Amino acid sequence: MIDTHQHLLYPDRFGYPWTGELPALQGAFRLDDYRAAAAGCGVEGAIFMEVDVDEGQSGDEARFFCELAADPASGILGVIAAARPGAAGFAENLEALEHPKLKGIRRVLHTQADAVSQTDGFRADVTRLGRRGLTFDLCVLQRQLGIALDLVRACSGTVFILDHCGVPDIAHNAAPHGEGFLAWRRAVVALAAEPNVLGKISGLTTYAAEGQRTEDGLRCYVDTMLESFGPERLVWGGDWPVVNLGSGLAQWCALTRKMLGGLSADEQANIFSANARVLYKLT
Repeated sequence: MIDTHQHLLYPDRFGYPWTGELPALQGAFRLDDYRAAAAGCGVEGAIFMEVDVDEGQSGDEARFFCELAADPASGILGVIAAARPGAAGFAENLEALEHPKLKGIRRVLHTQADAVSQTDGFRADVTRLGRRGLTFDLCVLQRQLGIALDLVRACSGTVFILDHCGVPDIAHNAAPHGEGFLAWRRAVVALAAEPNVLGKISGLTTYAAEGQRTEDGLRCYVDTMLESFGPERLVWGGDWPVVNLGSGLAQWCALTRKMLGGLSADEQANIFSANARVLYKLT
């Protein structure tokens, strides 16, 4: 398995203000801690995902983890860095981040005003990523999926990855027949119809109530992703240590394998590793 959504927290180096009210995410979550959490899961490598550090530290975070990834022993195959499309100096900052292990950019949008991604400057900078062969991770709330679709269509030359299945409001969606679930499903189908979008199966147990963190509770979401994107346009992510707010990494790995168990061996291999190798040009 290639984990396309690995967070690592080094609070001695970086600040993580968003974790302040989350006891399960206090302290350090380093590479050795990740290895211990992933033991027995079959993870052969990971893509580090930026962790929304303090403003002004994102460049240092990217450089630190690119340097860490340069050591094959780290198991980090690539880095998705934080950046601010639309901000002054974006092009220069992108140049400064250039590194063989840099694979893409993420700007967390689910904590931002809807208008952030709708400006001409934001879209011009996201288009710039495509010209440089870098991806953009879409981290939006369910209610923002329509805005994400507008961004995807405005930046057709850039490859997008829909994080966490589009952050469905699982706890309140009344799946599989409730209007919340049906609205999420319609939005995912629309995004998947755009050829420059891939889906990421990750994060679901974090957004589910405790009793929903089961195969029966989550299968309709995974099945929708499969039906919409197909096994050729899906990747898998562990979202550690944020997954500790839900099921924990080992349980999420086992649960995902169950929900994808009906696929062929080749289809499972696509989702768990082969698609990530192609997407991030891994050797």
